[in-house]
Amino acid sequence: MLSAAALTATVGAAPASAATVGARGTAPACVAGWVTKATFTQTGHARNDCGYRVRVKIIWAFGADGTCTTLDPGWKATSTVAIQPRRFDGVNNC
Repeated sequence: MLSAAALTATVGAAPASAATVGARGTAPACVAGWVTKATFTQTGHARNDCGYRVRVKIIWAFGADGTCTTLDPGWKATSTVAIQPRRFDGVNNC
């Protein structure tokens, strides 16, 4: 089963094919959130576009959320889960 969440911090821009979703919840508006989908998994992304450090987690419906991570400006966190029945619900502070 591919329901385990993985969280990594990397620097980079959103891929051109990513479906962009504005950061929701309590994350600042300068934190970008979006999801990309593969055949069996989907990956939630959070990128810190703020001028300061933030602590965020990726929110998933129907299961565990991504773990809390500290992002310096320009850094990105990802969380990968199974396609079904999960749904990307945005990015929150933690």
